[in-house]
Amino acid sequence: MRGWWQEMTDLVLPADCAGCGRPGGTLCDRCGDVLRGCGPRRVEPSPVPPGLPVVHAAAEYADEVRAVLLAHKERGVLRLAGPLGEALAGAVRTVCARPGRPRPDGPDGPVTGPWPGRPGRPGRPGRAVRSGPGRLRPAWGPGGPLLLVPVPSARRAVGARGHDPARRIALAAAGVLRGAGCPVRVHPVLRQARRVRDQSGLGARDRLVNVSGALGVVPGGGRLLSTGPAVLVDDLMTTGASLAEAARAVSAADGLVVGAAVVAAPPDCLIRN
Repeated sequence: MRGWWQEMTDLVLPADCAGCGRPGGTLCDRCGDVLRGCGPRRVEPSPVPPGLPVVHAAAEYADEVRAVLLAHKERGVLRLAGPLGEALAGAVRTVCARPGRPRPDGPDGPVTGPWPGRPGRPGRPGRAVRSGPGRLRPAWGPGGPLLLVPVPSARRAVGARGHDPARRIALAAAGVLRGAGCPVRVHPVLRQARRVRDQSGLGARDRLVNVSGALGVVPGGGRLLSTGPAVLVDDLMTTGASLAEAARAVSAADGLVVGAAVVAAPPDCLIRN
């Protein structure tokens, strides 16, 4: 586990930029601009795993961005959670800017309207119910918060790293969104229901098999998911297998997934306009 003295060292000792390695701080202005990129873009792996929601990424997973993500995840440079959370918040805003989604930065808060999803029994929490011919509305009604649901790391990975990267970045992103007036909550309701292999080195098909059925919702998680629309969040998407499995688990608990947001995705996942 990461000791308190390591966190204190991060705070008091000067650090080189995690992106380019130049002296002058944990993240220089130039690498911060690269992390924020030109605005979040829609990304999609090939092949697309079944059940993958629409995903938006803040930046391309290459060079400085890759170095920053690895520094936060593997080296425990926790001060990077702030800029990474800011980048993730931008991707969440883009997810919610799609038609029928809540707008976290809108003047009146979340906006209700037609919601995609499967119709359920009237009043059943967490599902969409019909409010007119061909029209869906959220069962929880207006005023519900936006829910950020981080994709969990395996317990052994969290133990080895001393922190859960996706959860930490999600909390930072929620702070940014709240500062913009969005009612948002982080609900880390997903957990590993069984052991999975290390994903590194596995191809798209093997990753899909590896995580299939691997996630579940903690006791009481379904009640939390019924309070608002869920955006799945993670630091990185590669094959999309983990996000697809997370979407399955949330939907199985009667949650409504309206999209996914990540800090970065490989350049070959970028959907060209």
